[in-house]
Amino acid sequence: MATQKPLPSAAKTVSSRKNSTVFPLGEQGPRNSPLATSPPIKLLTRVEQLKLLSKAEKAGLLSAAEKFGLSLSTIEKLGLLSKAEELGVLSAATDPGTPGALLSLSLGLLLLGPFCVYLVPEDYPWQVALQVVVALVSVVGGSASFAASNFVSNLQKSN
Repeated sequence: MATQKPLPSAAKTVSSRKNSTVFPLGEQGPRNSPLATSPPIKLLTRVEQLKLLSKAEKAGLLSAAEKFGLSLSTIEKLGLLSKAEELGVLSAATDPGTPGALLSLSLGLLLLGPFCVYLVPEDYPWQVALQVVVALVSVVGGSASFAASNFVSNLQKSN
């Protein structure tokens, strides 16, 4: 009868490097993440430091929002803050990866418009309309994403 060789165990790994630690396959090892060592972001403290509410008041944004029917009581009745929390908007503002992701999104959108105009032919009116719509969406979305990236980055900065 033929005998089978025992399978090498993942725990019996040989390392040629000195002072190295080997973790068996499937087991979590210690992870050193630079994001884990950074202090937590205090969003409301940063809003207060930047005096964002005072600037919004001076710019007339609060009265303009009230004219459109958006007051604090309306926000409370509609449950907009809890919906924003469910969607992860508030936690994304404190995530250190959010500004970079928004910047990447803005660059992608800003490149999408010219590529669409270049690649889509102009043989039919619907193709021209498609070019216009994609270009507008990419410019507006890319600009908004770039502004949001800058805003979130400023909120996350610590003094």
